[in-house]
Amino acid sequence: MSTKLEVNAIHVAYRNKTVVFDTSLQLQEGMIGCLLGPSGCGKTTVLRAIAGFEPVTKGEIILDAQTVSLPDVTVPPEQRRVGMVFQDFALFPHMNISDNVGFGIRHQSAHEQSQRSAELLELVDLSAHARKYPHELSGGQQQRVALARAMAPRPQMLLMDEPFSSMDAELREELAGDIRAILKQENMTAILVTHDQFEAFAMADEIGVMQAGRIVQWDSAYNLYHEPATRFVADFIGLGTMLKGKVLSGNQIETEIGILEGNVGDGFEQSEEVEILVRPDDVVHNDASHMKAIVTERQFRGAEFLYELQLPSGAELLCFAPSHHDHKIGESIGITIDIEHLVMFKLASQAA
Repeated sequence: MSTKLEVNAIHVAYRNKTVVFDTSLQLQEGMIGCLLGPSGCGKTTVLRAIAGFEPVTKGEIILDAQTVSLPDVTVPPEQRRVGMVFQDFALFPHMNISDNVGFGIRHQSAHEQSQRSAELLELVDLSAHARKYPHELSGGQQQRVALARAMAPRPQMLLMDEPFSSMDAELREELAGDIRAILKQENMTAILVTHDQFEAFAMADEIGVMQAGRIVQWDSAYNLYHEPATRFVADFIGLGTMLKGKVLSGNQIETEIGILEGNVGDGFEQSEEVEILVRPDDVVHNDASHMKAIVTERQFRGAEFLYELQLPSGAELLCFAPSHHDHKIGESIGITIDIEHLVMFKLASQAA
């Protein structure tokens, strides 16, 4: 499998102010990557630099073995053979769906345009709507048209900037999964930019979490959740709370909820105070347990409750429980702890 994209230690600046710092990533052919992070973290700027809309002030970008960005060289977007899918779809309202899809291949013969449009509309399951206009389609259907149009010229890479942001959460995840299947079928290399972790999980093979202009962890969704490299990633990905503990001998940590065992790792000393990441799925509801916690908040989610719990010290935990366990705020419930991935950090005061 060949490397389709290399981003090597790039910096990007606006008006002499650097907003992306020392950012690197690699993406293999046919893989789907994602830049994930809060608003203002620099993820869209990185995407624009890959597309050729923003120059780099340091580092380089290599696309399909060709250097396309250096501090003194920027290959124009139209020469990079990248397709773009935007959050507002940007479909032409006066053109029918077939003509929208064929817009980027107008230099081809009418027969070639028609054949490619038909092929892509079948791929995105919209063949029956070829003669309709954008306003006659749902938001999800319009997004599929935008995808088909971006794929029509057979770009080397597809870039997607918050493509599902105007849709509700359930449709976003469903559409992300559908579009992933389409891209995989076409062996298309792609990068998605989003602030929605569930959208990222549904679509991407590899995800880069960005913070303040830097990628702080480039990894699989599984590792981002179970093995976050920084406290920021631990806080940003999934739900969880931090519980204080103390390093004992060996791979043991003493905490209020018992002695936890796992790979303590380097950089921690015996008797050092630390914080342990506890996910809701690490806390098991068990009425028979002698360990008790008080329900302080609860969210009904259909098949389950998400309980916020308070320990005797005042520390908080989160717990998923089947929804037939209907406990009220202020009620004491039994819990057991089952942490398979021990993730810990130095106390915030020590790390600062």
